[in-house]
Amino acid sequence: MKKIKYYYNTNSLRYEKLVTPFRVKLLRIFGFLSALFVSSVVVITLYTKFIPNPGDRESKLKYDAVKDSYTALGEKVKSLQQQMADLEKRDNEVYRSIFEANPVPDSARAKLQEKAKELEKVNVMSDDALGKTISLDLNNISARIAYQANSYDAIEKLINNQENKLASIPAIQPVSNKNLTRIASGFGYRIHPIYGIPKMHKGLDFAAPQGTPIYATGDGTVATAGLSTGTGNHVIINHGYGYETVYMHMVRIKARVGQRVKRGDVIGWVGSTGASTGPHCHYEVHINGRPVDPVYFFYNDLNAEQYDRVLKLSATGSAKSFD
Repeated sequence: MKKIKYYYNTNSLRYEKLVTPFRVKLLRIFGFLSALFVSSVVVITLYTKFIPNPGDRESKLKYDAVKDSYTALGEKVKSLQQQMADLEKRDNEVYRSIFEANPVPDSARAKLQEKAKELEKVNVMSDDALGKTISLDLNNISARIAYQANSYDAIEKLINNQENKLASIPAIQPVSNKNLTRIASGFGYRIHPIYGIPKMHKGLDFAAPQGTPIYATGDGTVATAGLSTGTGNHVIINHGYGYETVYMHMVRIKARVGQRVKRGDVIGWVGSTGASTGPHCHYEVHINGRPVDPVYFFYNDLNAEQYDRVLKLSATGSAKSFD
């Protein structure tokens, strides 16, 4: 039953029935609906902002995981690019120079094979710019690796055709150096420890106890075996094909002039004769009479990781020079 409301009319001095006009009712309904709408908007906004739904949380976690994966992948791409550059440098400056083959132009290596097909693959990926960049970098590395593989195939053919030359080329360290701790001085200019003046150091110094065996680094014929003022007891081996190696400051020489030696034969023992400040083997490699850095001729001894370490040691070891 609807409840009837009354009010006291001061003009007629009696209670009268309260009748609400339709316009007032309409305004009240509109006000209620407006307040309800505003409250709903506020509640939904606060809920969305501070209480994300499980789907949004899961999406954010997936996004963060993908972002982290892209970052790690980007670092891996940079590492692969550096390793590829090192391989290309070694190919041009070491292997191809050994076999007297022309270096491979950088433009040839960098050319993407089947470029249109690879770009089409990239275009169908997501619009994520980082993903496209990484994909392009990986495609570039893949093309360079394929080209480098062809280059190494060509080098392998040169090896097969030049077995004698390969056996003659210096390819090991002149003293046992498994822990890579004996390189004391690198190739290049430095202050001479005895004369105190800048002087070209034409080889590598291998610090070792007196009496440590010194090995021929390639097949050849002993051209010199004797004593002189600066080099002390020393041996020079002619390997043919324009290659020659020099071993200085021996305590005693085993090899004799005219003797044929094989790679790994003992030709003498470490000492400190001549212009030397301590027991070591000063080792040089000459190509057509020109001294070159011996560090590029240890490929029979070292894997890629050891080779990189030897490069660093030879570059930083000049402060420990013995001659």
